[in-house]
Amino acid sequence: MNFSDSEVVASILKNKGYELTDNSKDASLILLNTCSIRDKAEQTVRNKLKNFNSLKKDNDKLKVGVLGCMAERLKEKFLEEEKIVDLVVGPDSYKDLPNLLNEVENNQRAVNVILSKSETYGDISPVRIHNNGISAFVSITRGCDNMCTFCVVPFTRGRERSRSPESIIREMQELSDKGYKEVTLLGQNVDSYLWYGGGPKKDFIKANEEKKKNSIRFSQLLDLIATSFPKIRIRFSTSNPQDMTIDVIRTMAKYENICNHIHLPIQSGSDRILKKMNRLHTRQEYLDLIKKIKEIIPNCGISHDIMTGFPTETEKDHQDTLTLMEEVKYDYGYMFAYSERPGTYAARKFDDDVNNDIKQRRLEEIINLQQKHSKERNQRFIKKTCPVLVDKSSKKSKEFWSGRTSENNVVVFPKQNFSPGEIVDVTIEDCTSATLIGKVKKKSIAI
Repeated sequence: MNFSDSEVVASILKNKGYELTDNSKDASLILLNTCSIRDKAEQTVRNKLKNFNSLKKDNDKLKVGVLGCMAERLKEKFLEEEKIVDLVVGPDSYKDLPNLLNEVENNQRAVNVILSKSETYGDISPVRIHNNGISAFVSITRGCDNMCTFCVVPFTRGRERSRSPESIIREMQELSDKGYKEVTLLGQNVDSYLWYGGGPKKDFIKANEEKKKNSIRFSQLLDLIATSFPKIRIRFSTSNPQDMTIDVIRTMAKYENICNHIHLPIQSGSDRILKKMNRLHTRQEYLDLIKKIKEIIPNCGISHDIMTGFPTETEKDHQDTLTLMEEVKYDYGYMFAYSERPGTYAARKFDDDVNNDIKQRRLEEIINLQQKHSKERNQRFIKKTCPVLVDKSSKKSKEFWSGRTSENNVVVFPKQNFSPGEIVDVTIEDCTSATLIGKVKKKSIAI
């Protein structure tokens, strides 16, 4: 989402005469787009800012700005704590950047961190940054209403609101015209997508019957995009278990160009911890949803987010997470230890009482189990032929291409006369826990 937002910012500033540079030494303006979801992400930003001190000493006209969730969380406090920073701008204030930069040019420090109930940047065509011309992100919703007790997103990105289907289709058409092969639809919670003419989602209850009748939900948006752009692969992220509906899964199964992969965060396998996190589903409800997915899309790739060490987590709670992993057998996941986020319900009401050594030990057990499952899941592809979208050279060898299957598995295979952007049928011969290794039959010519 931050990557997508950076492309919106680049578009706004390009219209005001700015140009992108890959070299920070050439820049007159450096903007850091930040994340607040974990403390480690914020510390990375702090360290990055220290690196800009020498640049500012060499160039007294250089301005440094901080964008995104960390800017929204800290507001004016950022200017007090980081003297190098001239500009602090929250996720809903990017259209005000030209005005704020005028203030900064007059040697004032500027802040705008006002959250909006309506801003979606749907009227802006993003400038694609460091893009391979093959894959792109398209935001369809912003914000989140779920209020998980550990999560800072509702405070830094505001209330949930959806973008108009017309603006989404327009951006998709621009990408199609430029030859893009794959688009990922983005939102903090894509399954909550709801368009009935604009306004906060909570106002839908008050809308008249005609608006409700003509409203568009996520499954309908998926259907519209898949039929409008049959040559583009469609992905989406992120889903929330309590909001994902069966019609979304059926729509995925209906179209070949919707990829067979769902990222479905669980956070914990313990009902007690799920309730304490305010995750509005139980372990069994989650497992029932997984069962439905596998019934409708048997080979669907499923990934997760799992957190360990949430306040009061016991060894039994941890074992519940491990047994859930054993039952689901995810393709891959994002695993991390709980870190308290200021302002959240958990930070205000719960003691961070799980010892760091215990957190790390449990995290290692989760990671090790996931690596085992990832390899098991990858082995199901051996001797099978998979359509792979080629997107770049392999990191380990320039003699190999790298691409992804519909299920979001990374595949590497020897280079032949193929190009990035092609979909190639690759026969899988081997695998690691992270990668499928394959080969393509040589192209033959009939004479």
